[in-house]
Amino acid sequence: MPQSYLDAVRRPGQTVNRLFAFLGIVVDAVEPDRAVLRLPFRPELTQGAGMVAGGVLATLLDEAMAHAVLGGNRPGQRTTTVDLSVSYLRAAKPGGDLVCEARVVKRGGRVLFVEAAASSDGREVARATASFLLLA
Repeated sequence: MPQSYLDAVRRPGQTVNRLFAFLGIVVDAVEPDRAVLRLPFRPELTQGAGMVAGGVLATLLDEAMAHAVLGGNRPGQRTTTVDLSVSYLRAAKPGGDLVCEARVVKRGGRVLFVEAAASSDGREVARATASFLLLA
């Protein structure tokens, strides 16, 4: 991803990442091998029992890890998720913003190993690990 994408995705009202615009994800930080994303709470993110849906958490974790990878990539390098494992630690209750911090654990030649944690109201609600493939 070019640096221009990383600059643009941080701006309020950004349109370069339509998924972020749709969900309302805010980029709090992207730096080499680390990213912090925030998802302000909206009732539309909850499932039938009233808790934030697990798929929403998985998406936030995956995107935070992908942006940690992008933050450390060379110009022109793109990435894709190879695998993703999510552990849900407690229910993400409605009302609080979700904050997710991700970091690259190991950057190999083609494969990167990344981990992330999501929290709400200062309590960790989910953790994830993933592998990402660097594309030419």
